[in-house]
Amino acid sequence: TRISLLDFPMPIYDGDLENRSGAPEAAISLKRMMQNHQGLFIASPEYNASITPLLKNTLDWISRVREGKEPPLAAYRNRVFALGAASNGAHGGMRSLLALRQVLEIGCGALVIPEQVAVFRAAEAFDDMDELKDERAAAHLRVVVRAHLDMARHFA
Repeated sequence: TRISLLDFPMPIYDGDLENRSGAPEAAISLKRMMQNHQGLFIASPEYNASITPLLKNTLDWISRVREGKEPPLAAYRNRVFALGAASNGAHGGMRSLLALRQVLEIGCGALVIPEQVAVFRAAEAFDDMDELKDERAAAHLRVVVRAHLDMARHFA
């Protein structure tokens, strides 16, 4: 399932808003969608050496959704995450991957595989079909995806 967070609009996370109104439907929908998959690959650009505000807000809202007798952070448990980033800079989003890994592993208790992919000079890196032009980068992406799939099979 391929999604864009732009299709799941949510207000900025605020505990007082959550207490008054509960989680937005978009957060509930995404949390349920996450729970239907054993593996999730998060691809994101880098903003000022960190993750985008949209991604952070989404992860925060999803972390708050609890349905029935679910334990906290249910959407992040018993599934495997892989990470990818892209940036027009020379680091390819590598700095944002460190921040994203911290949020997922430490903040949400998620299992994130060590393999990750960072695409530098992102504006020039993809062809018209959204495929990586550079064979080394494409090969590295395949390694990450293979490791992700292998690990996710353990949770199936």
